[in-house]
Amino acid sequence: MRLPQARLDQVLDRFHEVEARMGAATEGAEIVRLSREHAELKPVADAVQGLARARAEVLDLEAMAGDPEMAAMAQEELQALNERLPGLEREVALLLAPRDADENASAVLEVRAGTGGDEAALFAGDLFRMYSRYASTRGWRVEIDSATEGEAGGYKEIIATVTGDGVFGRLKFESGVHRVQRVPATEAGGRIHTSAATVAVLPEVEDVEIEILDKDIRIDTFRASGSGGQHVNKTDSAVRITHLPTGIVATSSEKSQHVNRDKAMKNLRVRLYDMQRQAKDAARSDARKSQVGSGDRSERIRTYNFPQGRVTDHRIGLTLHSLPQILEGDLDPVLDALIAEDQAARLADLEAEFA
Repeated sequence: MRLPQARLDQVLDRFHEVEARMGAATEGAEIVRLSREHAELKPVADAVQGLARARAEVLDLEAMAGDPEMAAMAQEELQALNERLPGLEREVALLLAPRDADENASAVLEVRAGTGGDEAALFAGDLFRMYSRYASTRGWRVEIDSATEGEAGGYKEIIATVTGDGVFGRLKFESGVHRVQRVPATEAGGRIHTSAATVAVLPEVEDVEIEILDKDIRIDTFRASGSGGQHVNKTDSAVRITHLPTGIVATSSEKSQHVNRDKAMKNLRVRLYDMQRQAKDAARSDARKSQVGSGDRSERIRTYNFPQGRVTDHRIGLTLHSLPQILEGDLDPVLDALIAEDQAARLADLEAEFA
C-alpha cells in the first residue's frame, strides 16, 4: 500500500501541535488530555518519521547508483532497503487504520454454561481455567467477581476481572459460543456428547462516565450458592443489582456486602458501556461484513473436538490439532490468527479510503 504523503504529513503536524500545546498548557484537565493524545500519537509519529527517512534514503541511493564507482554498493543497499519498505509501510498503515479505542484496556471475562447440563458446566470450568492459565503467561491478574458452581463441578457462571496491559485487545474475539465434543466422564456407553458454553469479554474502562440513577436500579441481597464449606456465605451478603431500563443484572458474592455492592456497580457500568459500544460498532460496521467477530454473543465461534484432538475456529476456518496445549493456555496461535485477520480487514478499509 502506497500511503499518501498528505496523510503522513497530517499525522506529524498534529503530533507537533500537541507537543507545542503541552508545553503551554496550564490547566490540569487539558494537560491530562494532551498527554493522553501525545502518548497515542507518538508511536505513529515515530513510525511515520522512520518511513520518511527510508524513502529519502531510497532517493539518495538511486542517485548514487548513477555513479560508476558507487553503483555496485548503492544497488546492494537499495535492494535491501526496497525489501524493508513494504514492512515499514504496513506498520504505519496498521497504526493509521481505524482501531479499537479500548485495545489496551483490562477486561471483564464472563463464562456461562450453555446447553449440555453438567457437562456444559464442566466445559465452562475448562474454558475459565484455559483463560486463567493464558493470563498467567502474560503477567495479567485474574480476580473472580462472582461464581456459581455446577453440581458435578465446573461453573454454571463465573465472572472475573482480568487486569493488565492489552487484555481486551487480545481476548475480545473470544466472545461467542464455544462448543465441545467429547465423551463425558459420566457416559458409560462411550457416546460423544456436544455441549456449549458462552464467553463474553467486556472492556473495563476506568474513566468512562456512565450515569446510573438510583431510581433506575433495584438492589437485592441473597445467599451465594456453591459447593459448600468455607466458600458459601452464611449470611445474605451477596448482592444483585438490576438496571431496570435495560434489564441488565450484575452480581457479586464476596463475604462483604459493602464490597459486593461496589463490585456489582462496577460490573453494571462495564455492561452498560459495552452495550453502548456494541451499538456504535454495529452502526459503524454495517458495510464491513467480513469482520472477524460480529459481536453477537449467540454466534458459534469455535469447536473443541476431543476425539480428534482438534480446535476449529469457524470464523476464519482455522483448525489446529493441538487441543491439549490450547486448553492448557497456549492460546497465542489462535489469537494471533484472529488478530491478523482483523488487521487485514482494517488495512482493506484504509486502502478503500485512499482509493
